[in-house]
Amino acid sequence: MTEAKAKPEAAAFEDSLARLEVIVRDMESGRLSLDQMLAHFEEGMTLVKTCGNKLNEVEKKIEKLIRKDDDVGTEPFELGTK
Repeated sequence: MTEAKAKPEAAAFEDSLARLEVIVRDMESGRLSLDQMLAHFEEGMTLVKTCGNKLNEVEKKIEKLIRKDDDVGTEPFELGTK
């Protein structure tokens, strides 16, 4: 059930990312009016926030494999400078 639940979330992320690519391409084309540029910018900022939140959520769920003695286990992955 977890896998089935994750697929729509992944699809939503991928769809948001694809839409962002279209927005950027449209904005870089130079063919949009100022009003259209503003609307694209606003939509893009919303999508960036949505994608960023999803990436942060996924980052918190990532675990790293560790080997201790002869056992293999997991522990939370933490970013840090060492």
